[in-house]
Amino acid sequence: MQNSTIQDYFFYTVFGVAMGVTLSLGGFADFEQVNSLFLLQDITLLLVFAGAVSLCMLGFVTLCRKRKIAKKTYNGGTIPGSIMFGIGWAMTGACPSIALVQLGEGKLGALVTIFGIVTGVWVYRTIAAPSFQLDTGVCGE
Repeated sequence: MQNSTIQDYFFYTVFGVAMGVTLSLGGFADFEQVNSLFLLQDITLLLVFAGAVSLCMLGFVTLCRKRKIAKKTYNGGTIPGSIMFGIGWAMTGACPSIALVQLGEGKLGALVTIFGIVTGVWVYRTIAAPSFQLDTGVCGE
């Protein structure tokens, strides 16, 4: 294995664990808190989420200031995919990263969510994308 690859995996591991711990401590892995967010009964998670997005935006602007980022074309599956993602998140109380955090916390119900995520990606790539001529690329490609 190349040295830069090992360093990359180390970097991803450190920041992945940090993200998981932060999400867990922030309450994002607790279904009741996420449910309260979606029912607009408690906006604490919304404020934390907005702060995290703002911080990420600031980080991207800072890191990519000198780089030219290529514009991607609009994907026709973005809106229906976003709606399905939101429905799944509301039903399970977890997005893909949160499902992994829940599993790390020992919540075995997260296995159902992870199964749904894997199944949904498989259905999209093998059935929906070819049928509707949608992009099957991976983020960052």
